[in-house]
Amino acid sequence: MSIFIDSTNKVLVQGATGKEGSYWTKHMQDMGTNLVFGVTPGKEGQQVEGIPIYHTIRRGMRDHEADTAMLFVPPAFTKDAIFEALDAGIRKIVTIADGIPLHELLQIRSAALSCGAMVVGGNTSGVISPGKAMMGVLPYWIERVYKPGRIGVMTRSGSLTNEVTAEVVKAGFGVSTLMGVGGDAVPLTRFAEILPLYQADPDTDGVVIIGELGGTMEEEVAEAMESGVFSKPLVAFIGGRTAPKGKRMGHAGAIVTGSKGTVEAKVDALTMAGGLVAKKPSLVGPLLRELMT
Repeated sequence: MSIFIDSTNKVLVQGATGKEGSYWTKHMQDMGTNLVFGVTPGKEGQQVEGIPIYHTIRRGMRDHEADTAMLFVPPAFTKDAIFEALDAGIRKIVTIADGIPLHELLQIRSAALSCGAMVVGGNTSGVISPGKAMMGVLPYWIERVYKPGRIGVMTRSGSLTNEVTAEVVKAGFGVSTLMGVGGDAVPLTRFAEILPLYQADPDTDGVVIIGELGGTMEEEVAEAMESGVFSKPLVAFIGGRTAPKGKRMGHAGAIVTGSKGTVEAKVDALTMAGGLVAKKPSLVGPLLRELMT
């Protein structure tokens, strides 16, 4: 099973008529994602890849059922688009926007938590269960990366995702569900909130996390392992191991505060909790084999 989306989800696409929206609408359809309608204010009556476009979600839901939303909406309009989806009863949302204002990220996360919704992103490549369905901008056609299998992958980094996941496949495994939480300062869904879904998934035997310096998401994973919330094999790669101390790195979320957020602290926490941490991406596969066999 998929922990987030499969062909049974009814997905609406906000921003479907834009260049990126229309391009990836076709690819999501080709992957098997069940797209039911699109939303672009002012363009009702048009179609994109055969799906009808409406001014608003409410207008679209007069004619169609939807339970999931994919956003190709600029960061300045992302908060309003997510709130529109939440107000319409949508409880699974993915947004790829990079650069959503910090105070709006906090408002979105608070609203999502209050109504039991999961909003994934921003600054993410998306979510995929290879061979089943995909939401986002993931190159699912690269078979050496997106091979169906029984390993869950959670990632903060779009650029490292393909490299590390290729090592999972090279080691003889495949991917059950890949969740890109994104690299912004306030991820709208955190690693530790996804772990229970992998724990409950009978089709996921282990998890690989692609973390990076800054923030505390990896330490929260360690806490979940120590408390018994997650007990399956786990391998991690933490990006930024050779980053110069005192210098702010690329991702907005890559901020070190005191002793927390350092690569060393994350490695220590995950190792103490029973996970294995690879020093470089090419070691993820061998470590995964060590834990799984």
